[in-house]
Amino acid sequence: MKLQFKHQKYQANSVQSVIECFKGQVPTKEGIDYKIDPGVVARGESRSTVSHVDGFRNAEIQISSEQLLKNVQENQRHQNLPQSTELVKTKASPINLDIEMETGTGKTYCYIKTMFELNQEYGWTKFIIVVPSIAIREGVQKSFSITKEHFLQLYSKQARSFIYDSKQLHQIESFSSDAGINVMIINVQAFNARGKDARRIYEELDGFQTRRPIDVIKANRPIMILDEPQKMEGKKTLDSFAEFNPLFMLRYSATHKTEHNKVFRLDALDAYNQKLVKKIEVRGVTVKGLAGTNAYLFFSHIDIFKNKPPVAQVEFEQKLKGGGIKRVFRNLKKGDNLYDLSNELDQYKDNFIVANIDANTDVISFLNGVELTVGDAVGNVNESAIRRIQIREAVRAHLEKERQLHTLGIKVLSLFFIDQVAKYRDYEQADEKGEYARIFEEEYQLALNDFREIFDDAYQKYLSGIDAEKTHKGYFSIDKNSKRLVDSKLAARSTDTDDVAAYDLILKQKERLLSFKEPTRFIFSHSALKEGWDNPNVFVICALKKSDNRITRRQEVGRGLRLCVNQHGERMDTPTLVHDINRLTVIASESYKDFVTALQKETIDSLSARPRKADQEYFTGKVFTTSEGDVEVNEVMAKLIYKYLVRNDYVNDEDDHISETYHQAKTDEKLAELPEPLQPYAQQVFELIDTVYSDKTLPLPEDSRKNKTNPLNDNFDKKEFQELWARINHKAIYNVDFDSNELIKKAIPALDMKLVVDRLHYNVVRGEQVDNVSYDKMKSGQGFKIKETETDSLHSSIQSHVKYDLLGKISDGTKLTRRTVASILQGMSERAFLQFKMNPEDFISKAVNLINEQKATVIIEHLAYDTIDDKFDRDIFTANQSKQDFTNAGEPLKRHIYDYLVTDSNTERNFAKELEAAQHVTVYAKLPNGFFIPTPVGDYNPDWAIAFKEGSVKHIYFIAETKGSMDSLQLREVETTKIECAKKFFSNIAKSNPEQAVKYDVVDTFESLMTMVRQ
Repeated sequence: MKLQFKHQKYQANSVQSVIECFKGQVPTKEGIDYKIDPGVVARGESRSTVSHVDGFRNAEIQISSEQLLKNVQENQRHQNLPQSTELVKTKASPINLDIEMETGTGKTYCYIKTMFELNQEYGWTKFIIVVPSIAIREGVQKSFSITKEHFLQLYSKQARSFIYDSKQLHQIESFSSDAGINVMIINVQAFNARGKDARRIYEELDGFQTRRPIDVIKANRPIMILDEPQKMEGKKTLDSFAEFNPLFMLRYSATHKTEHNKVFRLDALDAYNQKLVKKIEVRGVTVKGLAGTNAYLFFSHIDIFKNKPPVAQVEFEQKLKGGGIKRVFRNLKKGDNLYDLSNELDQYKDNFIVANIDANTDVISFLNGVELTVGDAVGNVNESAIRRIQIREAVRAHLEKERQLHTLGIKVLSLFFIDQVAKYRDYEQADEKGEYARIFEEEYQLALNDFREIFDDAYQKYLSGIDAEKTHKGYFSIDKNSKRLVDSKLAARSTDTDDVAAYDLILKQKERLLSFKEPTRFIFSHSALKEGWDNPNVFVICALKKSDNRITRRQEVGRGLRLCVNQHGERMDTPTLVHDINRLTVIASESYKDFVTALQKETIDSLSARPRKADQEYFTGKVFTTSEGDVEVNEVMAKLIYKYLVRNDYVNDEDDHISETYHQAKTDEKLAELPEPLQPYAQQVFELIDTVYSDKTLPLPEDSRKNKTNPLNDNFDKKEFQELWARINHKAIYNVDFDSNELIKKAIPALDMKLVVDRLHYNVVRGEQVDNVSYDKMKSGQGFKIKETETDSLHSSIQSHVKYDLLGKISDGTKLTRRTVASILQGMSERAFLQFKMNPEDFISKAVNLINEQKATVIIEHLAYDTIDDKFDRDIFTANQSKQDFTNAGEPLKRHIYDYLVTDSNTERNFAKELEAAQHVTVYAKLPNGFFIPTPVGDYNPDWAIAFKEGSVKHIYFIAETKGSMDSLQLREVETTKIECAKKFFSNIAKSNPEQAVKYDVVDTFESLMTMVRQ
């Protein structure tokens, strides 16, 4: 794999924001010549007698402080950032520029590109990148490696980068003497720690011609770039920066602790709304107590199905036949008794019978009053049990995502944070596996067994090639003496801080880790990866530790925010699909509510620089960019914007905060029209309004266990739909009185003429992979081509040991008496009946269908319906939903009772589009499968329920069945019969209560519907 890079507008803007600050600087081509201090090469020899080596340092800044401040302010105005009143100076540098970029948006790429642009525009060549940790340091160096060819194509030159090593000081010599772009990467501990290696940078070293490395470095007047500066704000560190004598300092971070002169902002809100980072899902585990019992329960999630009630996946304890107790995971349905399922454990004796499973609220309740919400664990729950639950949830989330993304060529990675290495790697054990490693392998295998039936063949094959022991690795500190993994704090004094076995793969071989060929998919780490390191394909993060106030939730989720790539290294950032594919699941070590609350607070705190008030003062002085130049927002324009917001209730009266009304109107695309003078700048006006902070725009994480991605919306509660639903919500029974002899006479010739049974046979298809297969071909299923096929009959003994109850099976399939079926079969010709021996199963199946078709033709005139008092529950609109893929569902619907409608039928898809566009349609619904009309040939589920505006048509309430053709000859007899039965059902309702009448018919287009409702 080779990672691909492409032009991103926001990244180009971040680069340009730095370049523009130095507008007016006269460019130099290769830096300024100077003589590098040669030092002393032999004891007693003076430096003046040693030949000098040419060096190239950065040219000094030529523009005045006043001009630089003016450039910064102009830059800020164009981005509507707070205006700086002065250049903020530090002990290290009089120029300090802040670039705020949300984690996962590519800030490393941006500052590398900024180096090339600074070199191209102004000739500067010497750069130092300072990072707070080894993980970040290695990640930065890796970024230089993987972007090397990319930047070579853009700028026709390369940057020479190296990691500072006090034992490799010749690199500093090259850094100074080379005229090209040179970058030194150094972690702060290398010059700010107490260890011997850290002090060497300030000492005169014999191996460095009795020179101090820091003196040779500072002579280059390097541009200093701080990566994550908020982690390097101790007084000693800040003072140490001055030793490098930087030309100026650029600070890149998502969370600046100290503000200087901010020249670019892409915060958490911008990044999410622009779909530049993953959407976050959260699974939290909550521990609760049970009064008077130690009954252990963990409620994982609810599964909802198309044709049956929801089930709850719950873990409980079970008594073994041979003695002892184990914990088992089972699907529970309403009425299940845990006392029975646990093999009569007394702890579940007190009415632990499932009373209700509510898929709307994610609650399971028992007859004894106990209620659990998804993620709750109760009873005898120790820390080990919680960690097992978390690992299980992480594995489940991983497999769910992997199953979806494997066909797209996207590898899924999961990252575990733990608090003690011994829990993963235990050297006291023969196999050196710790508790978490064992739990992981157990839960991984159990999850494979649970999921196996829904895996497709390609994914199944991929999984079968991966051993559970080889799919997880640990990344921890290593003790120099024992060469064993240890907790980070125990190895803090060592510079050899990485587990060599996993180090290269995780930090240096990103492409290999992203490849399907590499079995590692789960990574366990202590704290070394908590910041700085990231991988675009981390989709699951699990914190197997107690909440740590020193590590924020944003740091935890930050390791997985970057948008993923496929096996070709292509970034999966198509706007319409970004958040369908890029969803990060966090398995929290606390409740969902607590985690989300804390994450939201941290996000809000990081947005402190955003304005809170949308008042006239805020808008005054901002800048709109046009093709004819910049337009400053004067007081008159600012007043117009503010009045527009007030007039439409888009701000709250008391505090001028952006209101919920504005956000709803924007979501519904119903924003009021701007005053005429502002219309040429409409897009920029709304962008300006959106920069004002509002918690309504914060990306709220979802609970990923919830399957209800398509809930009922407000249209369901509209009086028009409720009136329509009241008219059709009737259960009924039918009775049919017809002459069996008539059916027998029709069925016999139909079977003789149409019954053709397939001989038992087998097919063999042979194929091979196509040459030069592309990603698109693989995705569309064209990666292989068929070479040949072979079909042959299966010659087996008819007198098998399988005995068929021929009369019974056909009787069950046709709902006829055995006597009637016997009469039909006896009347068949010998040729037709002997086909039973060729293929009994096919004979029975086709005979049932043919008899039912004939049955359908004789029952309509003898059919009658009687409505009963029983009605359908509202639950049929939610509980019987199936999991659906809304990837291609488009924008949310405006008139439907659900936000989305997914159908494979072009007829239904086009019909829904017409309903959405029709102004006289108030509300409509694709009726759920739970609503049906019983018929003699099977239950019938009508397609559509539609309510029209009163007065616009004759029939306000309409039930429609959509078919691609209105020609009855193209409909199967059974379909035609069901439709005729439905007509009798609705006709019966109209006759018994004319005020409750609805119109029912079959339509093929929206035009045919309108013709019928007007009649």
